[in-house]
Amino acid sequence: MSAALDAARAALRDVPAWVVGGAVRDRLLGRDVGDVDVVVDGDVRRAARRVALEGGGPAFELSGTFGAWRVLAGDRSWQLDVMALQGASLEDDLARRDFTVNAIAEPLEGGELVDPHGGTADVERRLLRMVSPQAFDDDPLRVLRLARFASELALDVDPATRDAARERAPRIVQVAQERVFAELKRLVAGPDPVGGLALLDELGLTAFVLPELDGLRGVAQNRFHHRDVHGHTLEVLQAAVDLAADPGAVLGDAALGERVAAYLAEPLADELDRGGALRLGCLLHDAAKPQTRTDFGEGRVGFPGHDVQGADVAREALTRLRASEKLRGHVAALARHHLVLGFLVHEMPLGPREVHAYLERTAPVSADVTLLTVCDRLATRGDNAPRAIARHLELARVLLAAALDRRDAGRVAPLVRGDELAAELGIAPGPELGRLLRELEAARYAGEVRTREEAVAHARRALAGG
Repeated sequence: MSAALDAARAALRDVPAWVVGGAVRDRLLGRDVGDVDVVVDGDVRRAARRVALEGGGPAFELSGTFGAWRVLAGDRSWQLDVMALQGASLEDDLARRDFTVNAIAEPLEGGELVDPHGGTADVERRLLRMVSPQAFDDDPLRVLRLARFASELALDVDPATRDAARERAPRIVQVAQERVFAELKRLVAGPDPVGGLALLDELGLTAFVLPELDGLRGVAQNRFHHRDVHGHTLEVLQAAVDLAADPGAVLGDAALGERVAAYLAEPLADELDRGGALRLGCLLHDAAKPQTRTDFGEGRVGFPGHDVQGADVAREALTRLRASEKLRGHVAALARHHLVLGFLVHEMPLGPREVHAYLERTAPVSADVTLLTVCDRLATRGDNAPRAIARHLELARVLLAAALDRRDAGRVAPLVRGDELAAELGIAPGPELGRLLRELEAARYAGEVRTREEAVAHARRALAGG
């Protein structure tokens, strides 16, 4: 924050300007301050370009945010948003903000806080309170932001604010889905997503924002589950939170845990890392259970095909929310493959060919879906749970290490190219050649072939054997 403010102060010495919003709030809360928002009483474009010149980076107008410009440091170590005062004065601007803790301003050059709505006192009380009921009317997204801020910042919600938000919750349908997803993904990826989702329920938002989750309520499961599908889903999500906090403890392997921590922190898509995407997978992996629930009699319940249909439901949900194709495909693949490892538990111990088959079948989400199955298994605590969990974790450690090893190795050149193998065997390109190439990959993974000559000989035997 200091570098961003130094650049702004140097560039805007002669411009009335104030630091507002999250930067002030987070400093008062004792949190690390990231992005900085500055309002100026003057030409925003000119102010932003002056800050950019000082910071050695670019400045550009933010689409979808009226009158706001973003400035990036030359080394990308900070960013600062510059916007115009909304209204005739700073007091008018602060009166139009959502919550009192976000309606505090500090003169850019330093000095006494401008706090007309008691935000500083609310920070001390750790309380979210609306500036006015009009705040939710001006922007219905603020009802969702209320839940996100409460869970992200560990703040309580003022009762009158809660009531006003609940009354206006249905108006969220007026908000562009891109904006809804921007808030929802921050809530899901935040420090307390389960608490945030509980507040969504209390505010009456879930049915509008994530109907796929809302539809899981009351869907009973078999004796191996201790919760209905909705409760189970939230426990799977909490297991993902616990996994990210200490992978080694959850997996029972400190070294593997270090690798998993680094893997989950990798950026994936839509400003989410792999850990955030995994949480979305947790929320949507069983989304097709309501429509696939089947009563087989004698107390036996199942959900045939919920993995395949769940992939479609997950994709449709994220399409509605305007997520990127990369994220849609990733989460859909998690739903599609989340049952595979569980079936393999009954075939333990697995040989290298079985491990290879798992990696091929679940690619490119092999490591991610393995972690999802761990969370899923830990949240399934009905009959025979302790033994089932122990065996599942035992296999998951093997397959997770294999998936990470394969990823770290990168693409490996084949021992023999397809056209070369076709020429050696005197066959035409086609399905049979594809089958032989896949067989060579499995044989190589299992250590059965190591050279080009061994690969050709192996393929010749496989061709002769049909």
